[in-house]
Amino acid sequence: MLVAERHRRIVYKLHGTGVVSTEDLAQSLSVSNETIRRDLAVLEKRGLLSRVHGGATSPLPLPPGEEPPFAERANVASEAKERIGKAAALLLEPGQFVVLDVGTTALSVARAIPSDFRGTVATNSLLVAIELSNHPNLVVHVAGGRLRGGDMALSNSNAQNFFRDLHPDIAFLGSGGIDAEAGLTDYYLEEAAARKVIIQNSAVSYVLADSSKFGRVARHRVAGLQELTGLITESEPPATIREALEKSGGVTIIA
Repeated sequence: MLVAERHRRIVYKLHGTGVVSTEDLAQSLSVSNETIRRDLAVLEKRGLLSRVHGGATSPLPLPPGEEPPFAERANVASEAKERIGKAAALLLEPGQFVVLDVGTTALSVARAIPSDFRGTVATNSLLVAIELSNHPNLVVHVAGGRLRGGDMALSNSNAQNFFRDLHPDIAFLGSGGIDAEAGLTDYYLEEAAARKVIIQNSAVSYVLADSSKFGRVARHRVAGLQELTGLITESEPPATIREALEKSGGVTIIA
């Protein structure tokens, strides 16, 4: 296939979906990931797309402070999220009470939980609940509250009260952004409030963040990094983030 034809197909797919992943493009166009990365770099210089970790998105910017739609986030950095999910699942011990938060990476954790794991999971994500609904050895509890489409996340005072009455052994938290000074932040106020309760009541709590979240600050503060047990990510975070975690005994797990 000629380079020009490959570029045309990439742009065409981007216009149809709003987001493309390096892996999907490589498979559909029968070329290597490295070839696709070079193609994306060329197309970005032409103003036809914006590269992100794991792929590319439309060059049109989002309004300040808004999170990309779930459909876009689900297709970006999918390999990184899968690795993070598997690393998180390795931390589970038999019989534990686990909280799984909302978001695309939390869903990856749910998918990585082995079928022989016995325990209890509480979540405010209907996507996580559906993913685990046929797990043979899990008891699954689902929060109530106001439903936000896309992520299928449940929030408001009902969700907060649900988590306030729980004392999990381990919690895995989604993230809007993670920054050394701002800490863990989120785009939605009510979901940030629920995360605060989860952190306060959990024996240990890990934030799930692929490298695209490093240095990003969303609208609402959830917690300082010193309040977290650790970070699970797919690549080395900036030194400032690692130092902020380690200052209070936190750990960085690189999948």
